[in-house]
Amino acid sequence: MAQGPLSGIRIADFTWVWAGPYCTLQLAHLGADVIRIESATRPCVTRMLPPGPGGKNAGINSSGYYNQYNQGKRSLALNFSKPGALEIARRLVAVSDVVVNNFAHGVMDRLGFGYEQLKAIKPDIIMISLSGYGDTGPYSDYVAYGPAQVPLSGLSALTGYRGGPPMHAGFSYADPNAGVHGAFAILTALYHRDTAGVGQYIDMSQWECAMAVLPEGLLEYTMNGREPERIGNRDPLMAPHGIFRCLDRPEKVLGFTVDQFVAIAAADDAEWKRMAAAIGAPELADDPKFATLAARKANEDELESIVEAWSVARSAPQAAQLLQDAGVAAYVVADNKYLSEEDEHLMRRDYFVNLPHPEVGVKQHCGIPWKMSATPCAVQSPGPLLGQHTDEVLSEVLGLSESEIATLRDAGALE
Repeated sequence: MAQGPLSGIRIADFTWVWAGPYCTLQLAHLGADVIRIESATRPCVTRMLPPGPGGKNAGINSSGYYNQYNQGKRSLALNFSKPGALEIARRLVAVSDVVVNNFAHGVMDRLGFGYEQLKAIKPDIIMISLSGYGDTGPYSDYVAYGPAQVPLSGLSALTGYRGGPPMHAGFSYADPNAGVHGAFAILTALYHRDTAGVGQYIDMSQWECAMAVLPEGLLEYTMNGREPERIGNRDPLMAPHGIFRCLDRPEKVLGFTVDQFVAIAAADDAEWKRMAAAIGAPELADDPKFATLAARKANEDELESIVEAWSVARSAPQAAQLLQDAGVAAYVVADNKYLSEEDEHLMRRDYFVNLPHPEVGVKQHCGIPWKMSATPCAVQSPGPLLGQHTDEVLSEVLGLSESEIATLRDAGALE
């Protein structure tokens, strides 16, 4: 039985790849009945992405990528090229509260599921389109991909080492960022519907959402006329600030040595003084080259060499603990192995979930990153097999008989 603040809310999920499914994942975590519309004739690309179990290639139901971002959802298989499938989707809209898609501008209209068409089916429907560039403007017809959103947003211009070129941020940050923005927009629209009695259309630009997380860079230019310089892991107002090499992991992974680093941020002169004592060099706190922030910034290369000479003789957890004990912000630069097996905080908060999946068995997945005392949330089910809930949705949600379902299946509409 679903629980959470969105229990009783149904989502018709037309999304695919990452931004859209990440949006509806948050709604599923909040207890909504998310019904993902899929097709074996055009499966979501994430169903075929690694990792697969045991390091093997992922099958259509065994991708760790897909299963992570589709927990708690149901899968309805519909082949829109066959008679009857579009009508089933319309009937689902009629009993849903929200329709979500992240296709390019115009795709839903061409399918017959534009907002005006959906509003004719259900007047108070809420629809959100998480397109790359929104429904208006000269870029509205462009197709968007997450990797391109990073440089387009300006994030790449801020990412990189001193004197070096712009760099990618490491992953397609704009995708999950858009998903979270979209989920919040849906929550506000649901609240508005409950208070005003009307639905609405949400036109959301993934590009604009990405720019919204870069206020410092935009303000530096608009207010001061300067482009921020790339400074790697350094900070304009703290020193030392960055990641520092530690002892390698004692064990190898797949035959390779695994680097370890510790992240350190000394916020002010007082923290620097405590840090100097913790690394066994209290005299550095009074050294004219390091006593003040301005001095430390002027001699930052030498400062970082001193810190790394200390950290490289210790494991990352040891270095972090010593600095934390001294009241200095420090933590292990965590890799996936550390987070999954060693991070005590995540373990104590029961962040990870282990639900049995019909094809891959019990695998660890990231769970829900919030806890609500009045409306507790829980992951209800693992990612669905493609079409796993087709008959269930058709019969229990839409009220179709066994013979009606059989007719649709014979026509190829349910694949």
